[in-house]
Amino acid sequence: MFELAVVALTTFFVTIGPVDVAVVFAVLTRNSTPAQRRVMAWRGALMAGAILLLFALFGEGVLSLLGISLPALYTAGGILLLLIGIDMVFARSSGAVSATADETMEARSRADISIFPLATPLLAGPGAMGAAILLMSRASGDLAAQAVVLGALFAIMALTLICLLVASRIQHLLGVTGAHVLSRIFGVLLCALAMQFVFDGLAESGLLG
Repeated sequence: MFELAVVALTTFFVTIGPVDVAVVFAVLTRNSTPAQRRVMAWRGALMAGAILLLFALFGEGVLSLLGISLPALYTAGGILLLLIGIDMVFARSSGAVSATADETMEARSRADISIFPLATPLLAGPGAMGAAILLMSRASGDLAAQAVVLGALFAIMALTLICLLVASRIQHLLGVTGAHVLSRIFGVLLCALAMQFVFDGLAESGLLG
């Protein structure tokens, strides 16, 4: 159970990216008042949490209706997380865990960015959605394990909210270089976790004999 908690916390931390998103949030809201930033931070974090909770609770059921097996989910999810991890190691932006250049440009013209691009795709992006489904499917049939996964999700979302509320301080403290260093460290860990998901998917598929 402890191992699952560590994996869930690490996976959600990397795919949601509280620190990275806080730096982006500080840049996008530099012309907003402190009160406006607080409202956007709360609204964005709550909306992203609700989106990820829906994917965690009902994502596997939807996949079952589509005829997608758990081994296929493990393998595909692992590959997606691996690609995200590689992007993080090389400090490249991708639409899986961040807004694209076009989305960021559009966001700069918005007075309220709490739903787009903050809630999605910055927080509840494809990577985080896939991770929620993947982790809950691994805990399928075990209520205690599912509670651990959901607890990890809530913990990371709470940390994310705190980071958003102090985003200006984080941006000043870390800067671009510091954020990239953290991103690379956790990118390596995510790559390792992703490969384990792929190995598990291949093993359970029976393709390896």
